[in-house]
Amino acid sequence: MDLRDFYLLAALIACLRLDSAIAQELIYTIREELPENVPIGNIPKDLNISHINAATGTSASLVYRLVSKAGDAPLVKVSSSTGEIFTTSNRIDREKLCAGASYAEENECFFELEVVILPNDFFRLIKIKIIVKDTNDNAPMFPSPVINISIPENTLINSRFPIPSATDPDTGFNGVQHYELLNGQSVFGLDIVETPEGEKWPQLIVQQNLDREQKDTYVMKIKVEDGGTPQKSSTAILQVTVSDVNDNRPVFKEGQVEVHIPENAPVGTSVIQLHATDADIGSNAEIRYIFGAQVAPATKRLFALNNTTGLITVQRSLDREETAIHKVTVLASDGSSTPARATVTINVTDVNDNPPNIDLRYIISPINGTVYLSEKDPVNTKIALITVSDKDTDVNGKVICFIEREVPFHLKAVYDNQYLLETSSLLDYEGTKEFSFKIVASDSGKPSLNQTALVRVKLEDENDNPPIFNQPVIELSVSENNRRGLYLTTISATDEDSGKNADIVYQLGPNASFFDLDRKTGVLTASRVFNREEQERFIFTVTARDNGTPPLQSQAAVIVTVLDENDNSPKFTHNHFQFFVSENLPKYSTVGVITVTDEDAGENKAVTLSILNDNENFVLDPYSGVIKSNVSFDREQQSSYTFDVKATDGGQPPRSSTAKVTINVMDVNDNSPVVISPPSNTSFKLVPLSAIPGSVVAEVFAVDIDTGMNAELKYTIVSGNNKGLFRIDPVTGNITLEEKPAPTDVGLHRLVVNISDLGYPKALHTLVLVFLYVNDTAGNTSYIYDLIRRTMETPLDRNIGDSGQPYQNEDYLTIMIAIVAGAMVVIVVIFVTVLVRCRHASRFKAAQRSKQGAEWMSPNQENKQNKKKKRKK
Repeated sequence: MDLRDFYLLAALIACLRLDSAIAQELIYTIREELPENVPIGNIPKDLNISHINAATGTSASLVYRLVSKAGDAPLVKVSSSTGEIFTTSNRIDREKLCAGASYAEENECFFELEVVILPNDFFRLIKIKIIVKDTNDNAPMFPSPVINISIPENTLINSRFPIPSATDPDTGFNGVQHYELLNGQSVFGLDIVETPEGEKWPQLIVQQNLDREQKDTYVMKIKVEDGGTPQKSSTAILQVTVSDVNDNRPVFKEGQVEVHIPENAPVGTSVIQLHATDADIGSNAEIRYIFGAQVAPATKRLFALNNTTGLITVQRSLDREETAIHKVTVLASDGSSTPARATVTINVTDVNDNPPNIDLRYIISPINGTVYLSEKDPVNTKIALITVSDKDTDVNGKVICFIEREVPFHLKAVYDNQYLLETSSLLDYEGTKEFSFKIVASDSGKPSLNQTALVRVKLEDENDNPPIFNQPVIELSVSENNRRGLYLTTISATDEDSGKNADIVYQLGPNASFFDLDRKTGVLTASRVFNREEQERFIFTVTARDNGTPPLQSQAAVIVTVLDENDNSPKFTHNHFQFFVSENLPKYSTVGVITVTDEDAGENKAVTLSILNDNENFVLDPYSGVIKSNVSFDREQQSSYTFDVKATDGGQPPRSSTAKVTINVMDVNDNSPVVISPPSNTSFKLVPLSAIPGSVVAEVFAVDIDTGMNAELKYTIVSGNNKGLFRIDPVTGNITLEEKPAPTDVGLHRLVVNISDLGYPKALHTLVLVFLYVNDTAGNTSYIYDLIRRTMETPLDRNIGDSGQPYQNEDYLTIMIAIVAGAMVVIVVIFVTVLVRCRHASRFKAAQRSKQGAEWMSPNQENKQNKKKKRKK
């Protein structure tokens, strides 16, 4: 494998390692010296690039941009819309482009360029290699227009003498191909010797014996031609001088020598000591060392050759990066016509004496050396293409590239020596407005050398920050009864953006009709007079909006608390308070509570109560308003008490108001109902069989000497009406026939009637017996009274005549006794009734006038009633 195959294989492996999504390579071959606008290639066609977005299926407009260094004259141009590559007005000269390079191989002259495809969604970096093929645009030339050769006169026929070779900047077949001797006069001929390196060396052949005495000089022409089309050639005058005889030429010990010397070798360093010998003696054995005609002038400037000793030394500083190999031809001559020839190959070895080079080419065009980015640019926005190189080799030429400090940018490798400078995170103008950082390229030599490139990036502000209030909740306080236009506070918000994006205007939200807000300054004033009693607190919002596009806004809550002033007097819940108490209420009991309010707040609302015109009958708590009795109540002595109450607040000056209070003494349910009719529990009523349903068959009437609800009575049949033959009115006490009596109903019926009042806390009641005799006539009353007497033996909760028939007895004597007893009972009941009504006439009339009721506790009256009855009896 030759060197060229090795390089091609290395390039192929490097391409396979690259990310094909963003880095691809194209190779084109052109001829040098092409005119302008000659098409070279088509990038999208050659790489089969689609203009369709695979994710969305829509067509995209791709932009092809040549990455070039500022000030460079581009050799090619790329159409931004089509991706076609054309030549420019700058002619491509292969000899100038690859000056100083070896021309042993035809296709090794090339130049490289990079093209990026935008936008970011379709981003690719295309590396293009353009191989420049040679055109026969240079004629071969001899080193001098006159070539002088000295040939001894005793030179044998067919002896050969070297002629300085011609050179041609063109390569391959366009280089030197043929020499021709013109006007050789049959004395001299020409032969071409091809070296292993491919060089063609012309040699002059002596074809006839020379005689210096007959002719010491021959003048001829030598012509050189290349193989190009059209063919180019040149000529030189070849002057041969016939010299005297010296029949032994010097001989080098080694015809090919190779040496190595470091490029930092100081001036005067010995490179190699050449040594040649000559079999002659005397002056013909004196050897002089000279450089051959083929040695390049640049090599002669770097190395010195001692003509006498043959020592080659360094006479100027070496630079491997300029020329790594020097081939030196040294001639050793003893004055004869044929000097000895030795070829010295000097290999200049590398020393880490070159810092890396940074080639920074911007994708986003800078302005005065600064790249401008918007803070809304996405992550991985491409900024520049960076190519690093090092003229040194091996380890000394291995370069790493990095950013000197922590910034939101990074380098992304796309080739071994190329990087994309991209944003690594979202940018924030408010955080950092400008970045200035260095890109460092460092080699791996010892000591390591590095190079830096300064990158300046400025951010352009976007409206991405809403205004921010200094306080999210603004709390204020203002006294009521204020003046209109009163200054309250200044509302302030800040915006981290700049320019118009930071210009803020303020606006009130809903529920702020009592306030005015200056849109520019944020000054908040009162537009109305506040009344704390109507509204104690105002809660509304304030909006701060910037002037960006689109505008951004934020809100703050404003809480305005209205402070109280003592502008309201205490107010009683009633102008006249009336309380009802039981006549048996103990002393120091609570009889009522005075309630008073004050619409003010704080001390202005603290109310103290006092009694104005009472003879110490009651005690009033000045704070709770509780009224307690200081006397024992007796309704019969005094039924009500009246006085005034005053309420005073704690304001300065204090305010007050008054109200009237009446305490009413209420009756207590302490009397049971008294039966008036029937007059006794042994009387009866006749119910004829002809009575119709709904007719009144008996009346029950009772009275209660209490008042109000305590005197309202209710009548109910609690026993004796198992057949449902009768019905009693609960209000009037009238007993009516529910259905027409049947023959089976004939006989005595005992109804137990309960008479109950509606008193509180406990209702009192009285039971009365009502006897109804169902029959057409009641001729034998003694018999009926006897039946009544006998029913007294039956408990009240059981019905008489449980056998199904009304109670009957034929014992006439028993009936007579019952009649007599009943008469006596009637006399007693009449007497008791008259006595009770006389004693309680006045109380009964008062009870009929008063219909008020109050729910007050009273002691159980049953024992008291029993005692009264005993006394009455």
